[in-house]
Amino acid sequence: MKNHISFIMPAYNCSKTIAESIESIMDGNFEKGDEIVICNDHSNDETDEVLNALKVKYSDLTVVNLLRNKGGAAARNTAVENARNEILFCLDSDNVLVPGSIQKLKAYLLTSGADIVALQELHYFKKTTDKVTHKWTFRPGLITLADCLAGPVTPGASGNYMFTKESWIRAAGYPEIAGALDAWGFGFRQLATGSKMLVMPDSYYYHRYGHESYWVRFSKSGKPSLTALQILLPFLDMLDQRDVDYIMSRRGRYDWFRNLEKHPIKLKTGERGKSGTRPLSDPSRIHILKKLLNRLLSLKKTEF
Repeated sequence: MKNHISFIMPAYNCSKTIAESIESIMDGNFEKGDEIVICNDHSNDETDEVLNALKVKYSDLTVVNLLRNKGGAAARNTAVENARNEILFCLDSDNVLVPGSIQKLKAYLLTSGADIVALQELHYFKKTTDKVTHKWTFRPGLITLADCLAGPVTPGASGNYMFTKESWIRAAGYPEIAGALDAWGFGFRQLATGSKMLVMPDSYYYHRYGHESYWVRFSKSGKPSLTALQILLPFLDMLDQRDVDYIMSRRGRYDWFRNLEKHPIKLKTGERGKSGTRPLSDPSRIHILKKLLNRLLSLKKTEF
C-alpha cells in the first residue's frame, strides 16, 4: 500500500466529462493495488448514473456521495479521507492523463525524496485532446513557496499532481474556505508547512477549458484576492513585511492575487520566486486585456 496510488477526484455535475477522465487513468496509468476514489459533491445532473456504470466496469473504483453540496475542497478532502494508499494523485473530473505518464511520475517521487511531484505542462483543449489550443509550462525541478507567490503558473494552481498523504496531513488538507482557490491554497499550505515540490521535466497532461468549470463559476462571483488573503493569514510571518503591508492595504487587498506577475510577494528571507510560462495567446490573458480595454473606453466616454 505504501507505493500504490489512490487517484482522487472531486465530482460535481460532470456527467459529460468524467468518464473520459476515468478512462485516462485506466489507460496505462493504473496498476494492481491502485484505486480510484471519487467524491460526488451532491451533483444534480446525470453524474450519479455515469458513476454507477463506471463502478460496474471497474471494481477498484469507490464513490463517496455527499448529502449536500460542500464545494471542491470538501470533496477532495473526503476523497483523501477514504483513500487507503499513501501516494495520492488528484485528477479533476474534466481533465485527461497521457497513457503511461503516472507510473513515471511515481518513480520520480520515490527516487527524488519529494513530497509532491507534478507534470511539467498543461496542454489545454476544449473538446478533444487532438486539438491543443495553448500550453502552460512549469519550471522543471524545485518549486518553492516564493514561486507560489510569483504568478499563476504553478503546480498548485493546476491542482492535478501527485503528493503524499503525509503532506496532506501537514497542510491540514484542502482549505474549505477557498472556493475554486482550494487547489492553489492547498499547494501553498503544503509548501508553507515544509513539503518538497518538484516538477518532472518533459511530461504533461490535458487540461480542459472553455466550459462552465469550477473556476469559471467561482471567478464570476468570487473575490480571488480576498479569498487568497484568508489562506495567507496564518503564514504572514513568513513574508516580507513590506509585502504584508501591501496585501493588507485597502489598495492591495482586492487586487494583489491578480497582480502577482507584476508584483510577486517576497518571503522574509528575501527570496522572490518565479512563475512558469504561458503564451501571449492564452485565452484568459486575452479576456483580461479585453476587460481592461472596455473599462478604459468607458472611462474615456465618461470624460467627454
